Amino acid sequence: MADTILTESEASLAVEDLGWRYLLDCLTTAVTVDSLFDACEVIRAAVDIAGPHANDHLRLRATADRVELTLETRGEFRVTTQDVDLARSITKAVRTAGYQTVAHPAHHSVQALAIAIDAMDIPAVRPFWKAVLGYDDVAAPADLVDPSYGGPSLWFQQMDEPRTQRNRVHLDLTVPHDDAVARVEAALAAGGRLVSDDHARAFWILADPEGNEVCVCTWQDRD
Repeated sequence: MADTILTESEASLAVEDLGWRYLLDCLTTAVTVDSLFDACEVIRAAVDIAGPHANDHLRLRATADRVELTLETRGEFRVTTQDVDLARSITKAVRTAGYQTVAHPAHHSVQALAIAIDAMDIPAVRPFWKAVLGYDDVAAPADLVDPSYGGPSLWFQQMDEPRTQRNRVHLDLTVPHDDAVARVEAALAAGGRLVSDDHARAFWILADPEGNEVCVCTWQDRD
């Protein structure tokens, strides 16, 4: 397989018709199942078709009603043509097994969660968070990830001056580009406040009634 890094728009367009979505550095889809036995069948189909590439590209998360499949080129934290080829092959195998790959299953769409910490001195605070969470380093100098991939990733945002009037920890929620507006509208209807949409569609900054912030992010407007 060729192994060319794709732009964000290329990655998104390449998998939309497969029921996958590009979520900032990875491709993700969900498969609805009726039992853990069915989940194992989906996992086996995906792993078998990925073959020797599974360990370096495929991540899995399963419950009794849902299997999430994620593809990225491990170590690069980018999507390549190889990931897209694997998405096509895995989708075909899963469908052959009697299941469907979908980006928007009934409960909620696929998504990725990260925690952002604003810091004046990133090298000083980063070791604390790495140690207390038991996280691993990744290629990006300001990022940490759960080695089991079960928890949200952590990244550090450089501050130019101390800030005390607002929270310095916020969530970054990456959703499919075709779900972002609905997710923002739902949050506002539930009592949230729009802090800024200056950078939409890359991200909208929202806050709860007490000012705690979350960014709803997509891949769009980042190329």
